[in-house]
Amino acid sequence: MMNKTQAGLAFRRLPPTVRAFMPDQATSPKSSSVHASEAFFSPLRGHIKALDDFLFQQINEFEPAVQQLVRYTFEHRGKRLRPGLVFYAGWTGREPSLDTIRAAAIVELVHLATLVHDDILDEASLRHNSLTVTAKYGQHSAVLLGDALFAQALKLASDYPTTEVCRLVATATRQVCSGEICQTFDRGNTMLPMEQYFRIIQMKTAELFEVSCQLGAHFAFGEKAYTEACSLFGRHLGIAYQIFDDIADFAGDEADIGKTLGTDLASGKFTLPTLLYLRTLKEADAKALADSLRKNEIPLSKLAASLKAARIPAECVEVFENELGKAETALAPHKDKPSVQLLLQIAEYIKSQLLQLRFA
Repeated sequence: MMNKTQAGLAFRRLPPTVRAFMPDQATSPKSSSVHASEAFFSPLRGHIKALDDFLFQQINEFEPAVQQLVRYTFEHRGKRLRPGLVFYAGWTGREPSLDTIRAAAIVELVHLATLVHDDILDEASLRHNSLTVTAKYGQHSAVLLGDALFAQALKLASDYPTTEVCRLVATATRQVCSGEICQTFDRGNTMLPMEQYFRIIQMKTAELFEVSCQLGAHFAFGEKAYTEACSLFGRHLGIAYQIFDDIADFAGDEADIGKTLGTDLASGKFTLPTLLYLRTLKEADAKALADSLRKNEIPLSKLAASLKAARIPAECVEVFENELGKAETALAPHKDKPSVQLLLQIAEYIKSQLLQLRFA
């Protein structure tokens, strides 16, 4: 645990793009984030169009009564980071192959399925600035829709001539679900070991980032060393992204982030900011705080102010930066490939998202 002096030094060492959401910032230059988003997605317009066409063709594979739910899920999508990783890891400057488009669709289907199920578990009503599937169609339909999306992803994976893709996707899906189960078992644990926290987010988030990069590199280049490097990049990028998501619960705005915030706390799931703060308290005080959080007796804004006073944001960003550094290091031996520069651009894009965040 850093002391206040160390935290202050760490804060001053951070680049301006990362410091923007930290304490004492009066404004958040969202225009920079918009530009970063445009820069990230601009080269992928043709790829995303091909992905959308492929995905919407999949709607016809479902029963007519289910198609409306599938279409709603596809139409209220997010940033497409995971398909973006597939395309950028396999970037050749040419139109993507059908194998690559199918791989991007598979990881997107798995991701959408996890979101549908997550929103049920968290009782979230908002996702991508729209009603969640569970809020619009009910829990029972949402559970089964998530299952159907998982199944369609595996069906598409089975269309490849070998079982390798199906194995990778099935393993990633199992790990994502296992991460959520582990986090559920650890609800209310005020002294959750940091090793366990990182193991959980590696499974629930980084696993799909990792397989996205792995599939993209595999289909475009087929080089074992580069595929493994991309896989490692995806793992650390995914961990960093989950840390960003954990921070967003405290520093974001629902209208900007596009989803219900504070759901982890309400269900007793303590993420990095809360875990670091709990470690600054005496054991009895930590348990009392945890109990109050479970009972929704403490507003999120009040807890965010306490985190700010304890300089927790600086520690969170230091961990975030460390993971991004590991991701960039994994690609260093392959910096001559044009796809590497685009993957590194994704890391910069995720950094830019912090521009939208600041503690109240």
